[in-house]
Amino acid sequence: MTRPLLLVGQPLLAPLLPLLRADHDVIALWEAHTPGDLAKVDALVWAGEFPLGRNLIDAMPRLRLIACFTVGYDGVDVALARERGIAVAHAGNANADDVADHAIGLILAHRRWIVAGDRQLRAGQWTIESKTRTRSMGGAQLGIVGMGAIGVAVAERARAMKMRIGWWGPRAKPNLSCPRADSLEALARGSDILVIAARADAHNRGMIDARILDALGPDGLLVNVARGQLVDEVALVAALRDGRLGGAALDVFDPEPTDPSRWADIANVVLTPHVGGATHEAVGRMAQVLMANLAAHFAGEELPSPVPADG
Repeated sequence: MTRPLLLVGQPLLAPLLPLLRADHDVIALWEAHTPGDLAKVDALVWAGEFPLGRNLIDAMPRLRLIACFTVGYDGVDVALARERGIAVAHAGNANADDVADHAIGLILAHRRWIVAGDRQLRAGQWTIESKTRTRSMGGAQLGIVGMGAIGVAVAERARAMKMRIGWWGPRAKPNLSCPRADSLEALARGSDILVIAARADAHNRGMIDARILDALGPDGLLVNVARGQLVDEVALVAALRDGRLGGAALDVFDPEPTDPSRWADIANVVLTPHVGGATHEAVGRMAQVLMANLAAHFAGEELPSPVPADG
């Protein structure tokens, strides 16, 4: 019996190859292949943050499933896929808790001066006279942009730390207990800390612009654990340099990897290299969801984790 043929898109997904080859024939996009090979592909395994070009889809006339290993799928033209009769799946909420943990960690690292304090101590600059006071978490006003699984998980953790919570997103969610701001700018203006947890799409690139940064203000902290393209980085760097924004704690950048020289002389930032959702446990859950999506698709069953209808 002929086994389904999968195409795996990125070298970072190479560790999945032995798992996938147990039940499928597999080719890798970064290895040698012919147009004839692509013409036989039944499903594509893709890292969803990478742009998926129309030309590659055109080369796979048999393609009926794009299975994103990742939670994000912003690199996939979902409308085009649906127009072609191609289903799109992703990893659901597999890493939401870990990303939320990382967001809280970034807030603590910046607000409680953990990273800067470490640098000061190692540089031999800790003296009694230099002792620094930081700000409590309790009572701080947290604004969350995007109240999906990650945003809700951030709110749960922040509530345990006695923070006050508000949020904004393009659609109202009446089941949420915390208040929705009238606008993104209003949320920023009323927040001490603004956490970006929104899904990126073609319509919200650069939505955190100079106007929003100015609304957050010289005492405000911007935290991004979503996608780098949601923030106008040029405006962010300018606001940090000018003191119009108090600080930033970033796990994602635009582009990635970010140029370290961009941040070299900016002291009021904490930076991590897009590791918020990259725990062993989350990656294991993502692999399980991927295999479940593939199995359901080839069995003619409903996908366990399809991209939402409004995706």
